[in-house]
Amino acid sequence: MRATHPLLEARELTVRFGGLTAVDAVSAAFGAGELVGIIGPNGAGKTTFFNALSGVTPVSAGELFAQGQRLTGAGAHRFARHGIARTFQTPRVFAELSVAANVDFGLQFAGRRAGAAQERPRWLVDEAAILDLIGLARLKDLPAAAVTPSQQRLLEIGMALATRPRVLLLDEVAAGLTESEVEAMAQLIRRLREELDLTVIWIEHAVTTLLRHVERVLVLHQGRKIADGTPEEVVRNAEVIEAYLGDEMVEPVA
Repeated sequence: MRATHPLLEARELTVRFGGLTAVDAVSAAFGAGELVGIIGPNGAGKTTFFNALSGVTPVSAGELFAQGQRLTGAGAHRFARHGIARTFQTPRVFAELSVAANVDFGLQFAGRRAGAAQERPRWLVDEAAILDLIGLARLKDLPAAAVTPSQQRLLEIGMALATRPRVLLLDEVAAGLTESEVEAMAQLIRRLREELDLTVIWIEHAVTTLLRHVERVLVLHQGRKIADGTPEEVVRNAEVIEAYLGDEMVEPVA
């Protein structure tokens, strides 16, 4: 039987900035089709962990693998070629280009990869289908600067989808949204996972919403992983409650 590898794996991943250890020997593996949340207090190392997982920030120690291939020390473009896409806390869109042209940029990027069109679902080569999925079809001709911040977050997701990823890393895509917008974003994330067969890894401060929608949760605290389990397991973990959820949880997980 042929061995199967996680789509993305960190082994004892450590990131240091001078004397500060931002991520401290974190190991985690993410399989096909998983919907995983990452939570933790401010300064826990969540975004730095994402930056390392996507090749944006070099690792100080440990190993990174995508589909079993070692990518430790590789640049972000290598991670993208292995089907890893991400969003950022502050949306990174091309403000002067139209909404449609932003998505087209991602499609053109993916088109430069040999065989990309055969590797991913057919609709992902279609700009209109992506815009329809993220709810921005009617705004396609507007410059990205003219849409709302919440719509720019959706647009950045669309740009990431256009690169035909297997793994989508979402960094606080619900930040600054209203309660109803946060719930709509969570529903969209579930649809992306289910309809596109994506692995989705989602950092979020909207803890109660995240815990209702993900199937597995990693908790980081002071750069260390202190828990990795189902939402039900995590909210009962004494170390997690002391470090984080005691202050953040306002309602039980449904």
